[in-house]
Amino acid sequence: MSTPTQRAALPRWVAGPLIAALLMLMTLLDSGNLSSAAGPVRMNAILLVARPNLHDDPTFTHAVVLVMNNLGPAPQGLIVNKPTPLPVSKLFPSVKALAKVPDRIYFGGPVELDEVWFLIRASTPPEHAIQTCPGLYFSTSRALLMSLLSRRNPMENLRIFIGHAGWDPGQLRDEINEGAWKLEQARSATIFSTPEHAWPEEPEPKNTI
Repeated sequence: MSTPTQRAALPRWVAGPLIAALLMLMTLLDSGNLSSAAGPVRMNAILLVARPNLHDDPTFTHAVVLVMNNLGPAPQGLIVNKPTPLPVSKLFPSVKALAKVPDRIYFGGPVELDEVWFLIRASTPPEHAIQTCPGLYFSTSRALLMSLLSRRNPMENLRIFIGHAGWDPGQLRDEINEGAWKLEQARSATIFSTPEHAWPEEPEPKNTI
């Protein structure tokens, strides 16, 4: 989980902070200012499934997280089973083929909600993408993403995320040791077939008497 300094406020999805992040993101996409994952790197990835003792955290309740251990000095990853109410077409209004596509943007985590990451299933390695597990690739490349969205079936084997999850060095290890997460092997089919859970909302206020 992200630390308090990393975590963006997560009120209901229509609240100001997220709308501001999405508007900034649309500007970045329009200008082409989206970074590229580069280099023939192969990830050290694992799948985490939230245990019941994470139910007091709406961000990670029922979360399934693809953790990629060599993106930086500490683990980072994507919550893969929490679609937002935002359709992909709203984020890419210039791509006319998306107008009738029902697919939604996924909430990847509370860190850097103004960034787009995406996962693509492919039999051969796409350019500007990094393999996370057999048949599954991760990227932040705008060129690759726009190329995928220009296909006849733009969202086939593709998931797009805003934000990601992040941990301080040693933090995830401690959470696993405390029993917060169940570890599973990262598999492409598992990630794309994981049951979806609701976008995180503010918890209801507790009654005080």
